[in-house]
Amino acid sequence: MTELIRPLPHDAREITDWLWERFEPYYARLRAIELTAQNVNAWLADWTQLSSLLDEAYQRLNVATTQYTADQTIEAQYNRFSEEIYPKYQAAEQTLKEKLLASELAPVGFEIPLRSLRAEAALFRQENLALQTKEQKLEKEYDKIIGSEVIAWRGEDRTPVQMLRLLQEPDRATRQEAWHLIFDKRLENRAALNDLWGRMLRVRLQMAKNANYILPDGNSAAGIGDYRAFRWQQYLRFDYSPDDCKQFAAAIEQVVVPVTTRLYEKYRARLDVATLRPWDLQGPTGFFTAAPTPGEEPLRPFQNENELIEKGAAIFHDVDPELGAMFDTLRAHELLDLGNRKNKAPGAYCQTFEYARNPFIFMNAVGTHEDVQTLLHETGHAFHAIESFALPFLQQHAPPLEFCEVASMGMEFLGAPYLNRAGGFYDDADAARARVEKLETALFFWPYMAVVDLFQHWVYENPTDAQDPENCDAQWDVLWERFMRGVDWSGLEQEQLTGWHRKLHIFTSPFYYVEYGIAQLGAAQLWANALRDQSAAVRAYRRALALGYTVTLPQLFETAGMKFKFDAATLHAAVALMETTIHALEK
Repeated sequence: MTELIRPLPHDAREITDWLWERFEPYYARLRAIELTAQNVNAWLADWTQLSSLLDEAYQRLNVATTQYTADQTIEAQYNRFSEEIYPKYQAAEQTLKEKLLASELAPVGFEIPLRSLRAEAALFRQENLALQTKEQKLEKEYDKIIGSEVIAWRGEDRTPVQMLRLLQEPDRATRQEAWHLIFDKRLENRAALNDLWGRMLRVRLQMAKNANYILPDGNSAAGIGDYRAFRWQQYLRFDYSPDDCKQFAAAIEQVVVPVTTRLYEKYRARLDVATLRPWDLQGPTGFFTAAPTPGEEPLRPFQNENELIEKGAAIFHDVDPELGAMFDTLRAHELLDLGNRKNKAPGAYCQTFEYARNPFIFMNAVGTHEDVQTLLHETGHAFHAIESFALPFLQQHAPPLEFCEVASMGMEFLGAPYLNRAGGFYDDADAARARVEKLETALFFWPYMAVVDLFQHWVYENPTDAQDPENCDAQWDVLWERFMRGVDWSGLEQEQLTGWHRKLHIFTSPFYYVEYGIAQLGAAQLWANALRDQSAAVRAYRRALALGYTVTLPQLFETAGMKFKFDAATLHAAVALMETTIHALEK
C-alpha cells in the first residue's frame, strides 16, 4: 500500500488558505512511486483522496461566490485560490495522468476512465492554465452583472427571479408590466454583456488555438483553433458528433415544432386574445406554459423554503425509501440553499463535494411550480452523486453529462405521480394541471434547446463574425423565428434579438445545453417504462446511476432501460406519449 507524506486534513475548508508549497509534497510523493500491477489500485486511491481534497476546496469557494455575489472577502478568497492554487493543481494533476498513462496499466473497472484521461492529457496545455483562470473570472463577472439586477415594483425592490411570480398572475396588464420591467433591466446591461461576451470569446478562441486534439483517426493535431473540437474533447463526447446535434435539431423541427405551435394556439384561444404575447407565458424566455386565465389562480405549491423541503422529501420517500433517506441526509447536513435573495447568483445547480462525499443543491425558489420541478431535477443529480460514491476512484465518479441529465430529468418524471399525495404540493385538480404544465414545458424545451445549441454551433463555426454582438443578435433572431413559432414579439424586436443574453449557459458553459435535450428524450423513455412498472423502472434507474462512468454512454442508457438515440422516430414516440397524457389529464 502506498502512503501520502502525512495524513490529509479532515475537511476541505481547512485548506482554502494554504499556499501551494503545502500541497506539492503530496504530489511529489505520488510522482515518485514506481507503478506496478500490485500497487496501482492503492496509488489511485491516494490520488483520489488528494485530488478530491483540492477540488472540493475550490468548489466550496466557488459555491460561496454564487451564494453571496456582493461579498468581497469571499470573492478575494476565490480569486486567490483560482489564480494561485488551481492552475498549479491542474498542472500537478496532469503529471499524474501522464504517469498512469505511461505505465500502460489498466486496472479493472478503469477502462473508461483511462479513455477519458487520454483525451484530457492530450488536451492539456500549460499556457492555457492562466487563460482558464481568466475565463473563470469572466464567468463570475457575468454572475455579478445578473446578480446585481434589482427591479422596483410598487415600492419594493425585487430580483428578476422574484418578479417571475408576477408572470403567473391572471391579470394580463400586471403580467405585461412585470415582463417589461424584467426585460428593461436586462437591456440596461446590454452594453456590459456585449463587452463581456467579446472578452470571453477571445479567451476561448485562444485556448482552442493553444490546444491539441485527438482526431477521429486517432492522430493528433495542434493549433487548429477549433473551439468546438476543443470543447467536444473537454466534455469527453465520444459517442456523438456536432453533425448528430444538427440532425437532432432537424428532428425537433420536424416532430416537435408543429406540436408546440398547436399548443401556443390552444393558449391563445384559452386566454381569448388576438395574439399570444410573451407576457402570456410563465417565463421570460418565452417557452414556458401559459399564464392563468382570468379568474384562475396561479399554482402556489409552497410558501417558503422549509415547506418546499418538507413536501419534496415526502415525494422522494414515495419514489423510493432509500432515495428519500438520501434527501433527509442532505437536509440534516445543511446541504440545501434553495431560496432566492438579493445578491445571489441566478440559476440552480447541484455541486458535488467529492472529499466529504456530499452533494450540495443551490436554487432560487420563489414559490412556483417550476421551483418544484427544479428541486426534483437537482436532487436527481444529488442521488447520482451519492449512488456513484461507492466506486473507489474519483475518475469513476464523473459520468457523461448526457447521462447526468437523465438522472435529474428522470427524477422529474418519476416524482410526478406523487404531486397530489396527502399533505403534498397539490390537490388532484392542481396536480393534473401541474403535470400538464410539466409535459407542455418539456415539449417547449426541445425547440428552445435547438435554438441555444445551433446558436453556439454558429458562433464557433464563425468566430470572427460572432465577435460582433450585432451578428449574434441577428443569428439568434433567425433561429428564434425558425423554432419558436406561435408567440407574437412584434414591437419587441430588441428584446427578442438579445435572447442569447438571457441564457447563462452561452456565457458560462458553452456547448453545455444539448445534453438536456438528449437526456430529456432518455428520461421520457424512463417514464414510459415507469408507466408499465414503476418499481422496476426505479431499480433500473438506480443501477445505472451506480455505474458512474465505468461503461460507455450507450451502455448507461441501456442499463437504465433506454435507447441512446435522438432521431425523429425515437422523438416521435416520446412526443406522442406526452400528447396522449396531456389529453387524458385535461379531461
